[in-house]
Amino acid sequence: MELLKDPFGRILHYIRISVTDRCNFRCQYCMPKDGVLWIDHGRILRYEDLLFLCHVLKDMGAQKIRFTGGEPLVRKDFTLFLKKVREMFPSMTLSLTTNGSLLAPLAEDLLSLNLESINISLDTLNPERFKMITCTGSLSEVIQGIQSVAGRSKTKVKLNTVLMRGINDHEIPELLAFALKEDLLLRLIEFMPLDGGVWSKERFISADDIIQSLPESELWREEASEEAINAGPARYLINEATGQRLGIIAAVSHHFCASCNRLRITSEGEVLPCLFSGKGVEIRDALRSRDEEKTRQGIIKAIRQKPRRWLDIESGKEHMFRIGG
Repeated sequence: MELLKDPFGRILHYIRISVTDRCNFRCQYCMPKDGVLWIDHGRILRYEDLLFLCHVLKDMGAQKIRFTGGEPLVRKDFTLFLKKVREMFPSMTLSLTTNGSLLAPLAEDLLSLNLESINISLDTLNPERFKMITCTGSLSEVIQGIQSVAGRSKTKVKLNTVLMRGINDHEIPELLAFALKEDLLLRLIEFMPLDGGVWSKERFISADDIIQSLPESELWREEASEEAINAGPARYLINEATGQRLGIIAAVSHHFCASCNRLRITSEGEVLPCLFSGKGVEIRDALRSRDEEKTRQGIIKAIRQKPRRWLDIESGKEHMFRIGG
C-alpha cells in the first residue's frame, strides 16, 4: 500500500514543513493590518521533533522536503538544523523558501548543503514600493541576498512574485530584465484568497491577463520540455528571442489540484491536507513522544482528508505566514 496516496490516487511525496510562524516582514498580502499573535514558543516544534518527522516521512515514501516559515532564517540555528537534516538524509531532496533579507551572511553554509532550490520572494524592484508591501523590509538587503546565492552552485534560485493589480503589475518588464541579468528563474504568482482579511478581488490578476501583459507577448511560448511538464504547479513559458524561462502559477484561475503532490505541516505540528484547509490533523504530541506509529497514522488521516480540489473546501481560515506557502 502506498502510504502517501490520497483518496483520489495522487501521490503526495512533496512535503512543505514550516519551522516558524515568525517573520521579519509584514507583507500586506500575507498578514492582516491589525497585526497577529505569534504562536507560543512551547507549541513550536523543536528541531529534534522536526528531525523525527523527517525520519517518519522518509520511511513513508516522501522524496522532497521544502522548509518554509514565516521566515525560516529568523529561527536561531536554522542552518545548523538544515545541515543535520542533510547528514541524516543524504538522498532526500531539500529546498528552502525565504524572503532573502537574511540570506547573504548564510549563503556559504546554505550552498554547501546541495539544496535543490532556494525560492526567494521579490514583489518589486522599487525601494519605496518594497517598503509599502513588506512594511518593514529593505530591498537592498534582499537584492544582496539574491546575488549571494545566484549562479554559484547547482542550487536553483527562483524569484517568486505575487502580482497585485495597481500595486506591482506594471513592473513585469523590470522584473524580467532583472531575472535575465542575474540568470534567475522568475515566477509570477496569482494573488490567492487565503485570508479574507488580506485578500482583495480588485487586486487579483489572472494568469491569462498576466501572459497577455508580458512585454513582446508574441515571443513567449509554452515550454514543452520534460522538466517544465514535471516542474510542479508552475506553467513555464520560454522567450523565443532570449531563451529566458518564466513560470506562471495560476492557483486560482487554472488550479492544478488534479496533479497536486503536496502535503503541508505547520510549525506547531498540524498536518494540512491542502493550502486552503482551515483545519488539519495534530501530530505534535506524537512527534514529541517519538511515537512513530501515531505520527504515521496522523499523517495518513490528514491525507485521507485531502479534497479533490481547493474549491471544495471553505477557505480563508488561516494566514499564509502560519502555513508556510
